[in-house]
Amino acid sequence: MGDTEATLVLRVGYRGADFAGFAEQPGVRTVAGELRRALETVLRRPCELTCAGRTDAGVHAIAQYVSLPVSGAELSLPGSRLMRGLVALTPDDISVQALLRAPAGFSARFDALARSYRYRICASQARPVLAWDHAWWYRGELDEGAMARAARCLTGEHDFKSFCKAASAEGKPTCRFVRSLEVSRVVEAGEELVAIDITGNAFLHNMVRTIAGTLVEVGRGHREESWVEGVLAARDRSAAGPCAPAKGLTFVGVEYPESALGPWD
Repeated sequence: MGDTEATLVLRVGYRGADFAGFAEQPGVRTVAGELRRALETVLRRPCELTCAGRTDAGVHAIAQYVSLPVSGAELSLPGSRLMRGLVALTPDDISVQALLRAPAGFSARFDALARSYRYRICASQARPVLAWDHAWWYRGELDEGAMARAARCLTGEHDFKSFCKAASAEGKPTCRFVRSLEVSRVVEAGEELVAIDITGNAFLHNMVRTIAGTLVEVGRGHREESWVEGVLAARDRSAAGPCAPAKGLTFVGVEYPESALGPWD
């Protein structure tokens, strides 16, 4: 790590309901816009941010990573002072959780080895209570075992064009590597949910939500487990199930090379 340059990395969480997604867009409220304004106030200069994965409107994050280059006197800013300033300058639906230091040239996006998401579903006639804002309320029964078996064909390296928003797939590579994909029943804050946990090297636009919507078609008994394999092979968005609601999706973590990140003291 050089003495005159480094990278400041923020681990942040946010509730997505009132954001038009992570990436800045003119005239709407975004996570990047709020973070950039806070950082520019603290550092007293323009800032350009890089994130590990852009989330859509309504999607949440518990551990998103954001990076920006720093130099000179900024390298010796106390972490406690930076943290206090950023917490004070960010709104209640953003949580700055940790400040980390990485070498000059580090990118939260391009240095990421894997990204993980959890999709939550409340499968019940009863309305969810604490999970209301971050789970899809599906008013019926789901067979999570069938969903888990149907999902097995999606692990590994595949062309996921069937699970990508059609307009986003045009002329772009759609192969991705899914390291793990699990469906299970979990209890969070006393409420039973069906959780879809997925980790991969990168994800296409709407990929996780479309996988969730497709697996629910199996879980509700409308499709056979083997149908998902045919959806994957079709390489056609119209072959898959619906895109599940945004509020059920949470970006839960990123993996980076060992020793790439250290504390910002």
